[in-house]
Amino acid sequence: MKIAQRITMIFRSKANATIDRYEDPQQTMDYSYQKQLAALHDVRRGIADVATSRQRLEIQANELFGAMEKLHSQAATALSLNREDLARAALTRRAALGEQLAEIKTARDGLYDQETRLTVGLGQLQTRVESFRTRAETIKASYSAAEAQSRIGESLSGLSSEMTAVNDAMTRAEDHARTMTARSAALDELLSTGVLADPGKPYRDPITHQLDQLSAENQVEEELAKLRAARAVDDGSGN
Repeated sequence: MKIAQRITMIFRSKANATIDRYEDPQQTMDYSYQKQLAALHDVRRGIADVATSRQRLEIQANELFGAMEKLHSQAATALSLNREDLARAALTRRAALGEQLAEIKTARDGLYDQETRLTVGLGQLQTRVESFRTRAETIKASYSAAEAQSRIGESLSGLSSEMTAVNDAMTRAEDHARTMTARSAALDELLSTGVLADPGKPYRDPITHQLDQLSAENQVEEELAKLRAARAVDDGSGN
């Protein structure tokens, strides 16, 4: 493919993409339907004009026919009065009017045929326009439904993304809370064992703490032994 053809194709594709982005199919169909209605109006007006012209010719034909009948009567009257010259003149004028009448009838019949063709064409055009309107309404309904579904899908997609972010934040918060709880428990344990000193008390190392605790336990045991011995002596004296 030549470079010029490729460039032309690129520009056409971009132009089509731009048109597709800004074109509203519903507006396009409404505009086309209005144009078709205007065409129907023009055809009806044309039929009315042809019918009017045909009626004029019909009136002229009737007038000529009446004039011819009058001339025929006048020629008969003149001949009865032995005025053959006047009868001939009347019949001559009648023949001329007959030629005009024939021309008018030919034109009238032509207009009638044209009116008939236009009427048939109007019916066909009316059928196509109604078929287009029905199809356009169906397409518009489908387009509106698809557009609404697309908007709903976009909303749900945005909500899904937002909920994913919220869930991630909640997961991080839960992890942080568990970490803080574990850290607090560990600190309490270290404080209770003396590994960490209580800021409100003087520092005592763990070994000293354990030795003091052991001494306190031994002292308790010694005191308990003394009490037992004293009780035993009391019991022997009483016997």
